[in-house]
Order: sequence, then C-alpha cells, then structure tokens
Amino acid sequence: MSETMTDFARATQDILVAGQRMDARGWVPATAGNISRRLPDGRIAITRSGCHKGFLQAADVITVDDAGKPHRSGDKPSAETLLHCQIYQQDPTAGAVLHGHSVAATVLSMVEKGPALHLADYEVLKVFEGQTTHETSVPVPLFENDQDIARLAQVVAPSFGSMAAGYIIRGHGVYVWGKDMPTALARLEGLEFLLACLLERRKLGL
Repeated sequence: MSETMTDFARATQDILVAGQRMDARGWVPATAGNISRRLPDGRIAITRSGCHKGFLQAADVITVDDAGKPHRSGDKPSAETLLHCQIYQQDPTAGAVLHGHSVAATVLSMVEKGPALHLADYEVLKVFEGQTTHETSVPVPLFENDQDIARLAQVVAPSFGSMAAGYIIRGHGVYVWGKDMPTALARLEGLEFLLACLLERRKLGL
C-alpha cells in the first residue's frame, strides 16, 4: 500500500468514526451534515453527497482538490464542499471540518435576531482555542442560509480569525474545525453542549 493510500485510509477511518459519533448524538439526521479531513498532500477527503453519516462506508468518502473539484469522474461531493475548502484555505492549521444539523443550533439560529449567539461563563468554553477561563464570552457568528454556496462563502470570509467556536448558518447548522479530527470533535461536542444549555435557559426564561 502506498503512503498516499495509507493517508487516505486513515482519513477515511477518522471520517467514519466521526459520522457514527455525530449520528449517535442526533446531530446529523437523515442525510444531513458533512465531514472532511485534509490529507498531507493537500487533497481533501470528504463525504459523498446524500450519505447517512451514521452508516458511512469507506466508499462514501472521496477526495477533492482545494477548489472542491473531485479527483475521480462521477464522484459527487456534498453541495457545501466549498465551505470546507474555504476553512482549509483560511486556516492552514485546520486538519478536519465537521458540519452538523442539531436541534439546538437550528432553533437558536432561527429565533436569534442578532448577528451572533454569545456563550458566556461556562467551563466548557475552554475547549475552544485561546480560551483559558470560564469568565469570558465567545461569539458564534450567524449567517443567513443561501443555496448559492460560493456567495455564502464570500459572506463568511471576513469573519475568519474571530470564530474560535466555529459558526452557524441560520436554520441549517454548525461548522466547526480543528487541527485534527479529535480536536474538531471535541470542539463540536463543546459547542453543541453549550447551545443545548442556551436553548434550555431560554425555555426557562433565563
């Protein structure tokens, strides 16, 4: 097995495990969400369009270039592949990207009228890069949903560098990334926990 194939096999395994973990928590219902990992040679391993993330097989992971173009004719990546590519281009340290559709992210992003959700005073905030205390507030930017992904990417672009907890597309879901898959998963789990807390507090009128 070549070194390139070995890298792809490892990335595929990371993606399959992440899909199962996200599915178990109800963050990728039906065929929602997408998962990717950057390979050492610059290619991006990403889930095919239309696959249930809880039942991914190795054949459901393909590779695209940094512009989102599949390397093999006939492969169809997620419609949102450009958002993954954008993250890798904007953050050279990013090694994995996760996109999920949880109830909390969907509901909160639809009812919040401001440009961001603010997460403050939670111990779990320390999972995000640069956070060393619970005595802080971390904004999670909200962007309007748009079926034109290239146009949506242009809207998101100016916020890079100030999205420690990722971002949310209104009525759609979250984007979180990290240096590797374990880091990205930890940040996603932290963000989803905090969003669930925020939703519960709003239900209680707090």
